[in-house]
Amino acid sequence: MLRSANCGDLRLSDADSEVTLAGWVGRRRDHGGIIFLDLRDRSGVVQVVFNPDPLAGSGLSPESAHTAEELRQEWVVQVKGHVRQRPAGSENPAMGTGDIEVMASDVAVLNRSLTPPFYIADDAGADESLRLRYRYLDLRRPAMQQNLILRHRVVKYIRDFLDAQGFLEIETPILIKSTPEGARDFLVPSRLQPGSFYALPQSPQQLKQLLMVSGVERYFQIARCFRDEDMRADRQPEFTQLDLEMSFVDQEDVLSLTEELYTGMIETVAPDKKLRKPFPRLTHAEAMARYASDKPDLRFGLEMTDVTAMASETEFRVFHSVIDSGGCIKGFVAPGLAAYTTSQVRELDAFAREAGAGGLAHIRYRGTGPVAEQNEEEVLQSSGLRMPAEWHGRLAAKMGAGPGDMVLLMAGPSHRANVWLNAMRNHIAELLELADPNELAFAFVTDFPLFEWNEDANRWDSSHHPFTSPADGEEGLLDGDDLGAIRSKAYDLVCNGSELASGSIRIHQRELQEKIFSILGYSREDVGERFRQILEAFEYGAPPHGGIAPGIDRLVAILAGTSSIRDVIAFPKTQSGTDLLFNSPAEVAPSQLRELSIRVTD
Repeated sequence: MLRSANCGDLRLSDADSEVTLAGWVGRRRDHGGIIFLDLRDRSGVVQVVFNPDPLAGSGLSPESAHTAEELRQEWVVQVKGHVRQRPAGSENPAMGTGDIEVMASDVAVLNRSLTPPFYIADDAGADESLRLRYRYLDLRRPAMQQNLILRHRVVKYIRDFLDAQGFLEIETPILIKSTPEGARDFLVPSRLQPGSFYALPQSPQQLKQLLMVSGVERYFQIARCFRDEDMRADRQPEFTQLDLEMSFVDQEDVLSLTEELYTGMIETVAPDKKLRKPFPRLTHAEAMARYASDKPDLRFGLEMTDVTAMASETEFRVFHSVIDSGGCIKGFVAPGLAAYTTSQVRELDAFAREAGAGGLAHIRYRGTGPVAEQNEEEVLQSSGLRMPAEWHGRLAAKMGAGPGDMVLLMAGPSHRANVWLNAMRNHIAELLELADPNELAFAFVTDFPLFEWNEDANRWDSSHHPFTSPADGEEGLLDGDDLGAIRSKAYDLVCNGSELASGSIRIHQRELQEKIFSILGYSREDVGERFRQILEAFEYGAPPHGGIAPGIDRLVAILAGTSSIRDVIAFPKTQSGTDLLFNSPAEVAPSQLRELSIRVTD
């Protein structure tokens, strides 16, 4: 064997033992002929001492002493030596192996290394594009190693938990037919059937529903999914999700199982995290009203208040224009920010405009006494408001503002105002450091609208996807004019301002499914072409069923404390969808295109 122990596993209990180690050379220090180096493998780091002095008792041969002088960073070496307790005062409590060191008696070079383009350390500070270009080196960094280990443990816990709950792990095809999932498909041309294409699955939605018709009853899969969409820090063209489906269940069954899975997983793989439980439940309407978001960060308050009625009392033309066009005026209290200077308020206004808003109205209650008693000199307000102190006192009472607080207001169409306010809410929380980075505030958001109006396309779209069932008792509204009022049996799991999972109770009856397709604008021919298999299956005793699809990448990123899912994916793409390691996507040979009957045009 090339090694008898792992570097990071050695402890004081191993003192006086002989070991053989293998790994990469980290830091190297030469102290007057005595060489210290950090030897690293996946388990961690241990300090190795090369002392050529015969009186040191290391037994280091002249050949090994010479080799030790040549060693450089990232060389792969084998070291044999004696584990001993470090001399008093030289211990390193920051290292798991900080109480011991290995006195080397022999060293062999297994492979040399060029000088790496960046230092292999957690604080290397290298540009991300350089890290991705040399991803195989970036993954040597201890933090990246820990991210991959954490991801492995999360997936292993999921598999073990669901197996104990009677689920079967079943793989579904990667090459399927294009289906509507809200994003563009990645297409794969067929060589054997020229002019025809497979699509990479955006999710196994129809496949898992067909498994329910098949009598599997409880299915899961760690599924690879593909979406050709614009990149962000929390998106990749290919991603991993836990795909889960159950028969003979209602919404509560799915949510209870999901909460049990997440609670047990986090307490097992990330016990240092502060976990709020039980998970609160918010309806979509409640989440939007209180937090201006359907994925609110519940680690802090800053709840919204609709003040449209009071705003109508002002002479502020912007407010009146918004109200007349059916919009709203909403806002929240920024605690302790009444002392903000005019310059700082302008910075907030600039942030609001960057978020898309037309501007920001504010009131600063700068007096020390009760807000209702503060005079006009103590209440500083946006120039357009010009309201008396009495009005500001009533506004503060309605919104819960006190002395020293600032009220922030935005006006606009409801859906746009919510986007702007959510951005401002998160910005203020960041400025005030209100969110504990070690806390996980999960919540379920339920009762989403079944449809949402697409202004650009002038049509109704599914809020989740077209297989989502309407809420009980609201099926009759499908024949009415107010489709936007119909609720669905859809639900999301959110955490710290991110959506981690989306699911629903599915439609399992052909007539209802065909009606939904019709409302969404699918022609009879299109329905027959794209959904024939699932509609036929519904006529052969399809059971009631539902499921959820939690994202693995986002969850591990939150547990790892990183803002980008690229840090928890072994080989990710850039925000432009480029793989810098393999330099893809790339052109292919003309002969390959000819085999596929494809011609590339300008």
